[in-house]
Amino acid sequence: MGDVMYHRQRLAAVAAGILLTAGVGATLPASASTQSRAAQQAPATALVVNARWGGHSTFDRLVIDVRGTMPPVSVKPVRELRYDGSGKKVPLAGKYFLEIKLSPAAAHNEAGKSVYKGPRLLKTYLPALKGIALTGDFEGVVTFGAAFQTKPVYKAYKLHSPERFVVDIKHAPPAGCSAH
Repeated sequence: MGDVMYHRQRLAAVAAGILLTAGVGATLPASASTQSRAAQQAPATALVVNARWGGHSTFDRLVIDVRGTMPPVSVKPVRELRYDGSGKKVPLAGKYFLEIKLSPAAAHNEAGKSVYKGPRLLKTYLPALKGIALTGDFEGVVTFGAAFQTKPVYKAYKLHSPERFVVDIKHAPPAGCSAH
């Protein structure tokens, strides 16, 4: 009986040693390589790098380009646009406004240098979208404002590869043009 007990204890010790060695060997390098790959692929905080716009036959489109993983985004109607931090009114003409917030996100790198290459304040001459502004890059929140003369009817969604947030704003087709 002593031999059997000794054999079981030794077998258990060897099995534990194998599992411990395999666990340490597999975990450390994989974890380290995963972290280094992730650091190379995407910044820890999503970086907002551009905003683009365009007119189509039945809608205008606003696109916000993001480097890294797309953060949560909110779009809500507001009475007026104000700059984050200062609270000053944004000088965009319009009767209706949408506020678009990405968080956690930044439009600057860790050194504080802007990575955002899009417009900061721009009047547009599209059927629905009349202006856009970068209204904030403050405490992990990047905010945009969009201005309209008529109440916007919009659809907002995320697209991937590359990461971008899209707001499509409906409008009537131009006179003499039939939309399909």
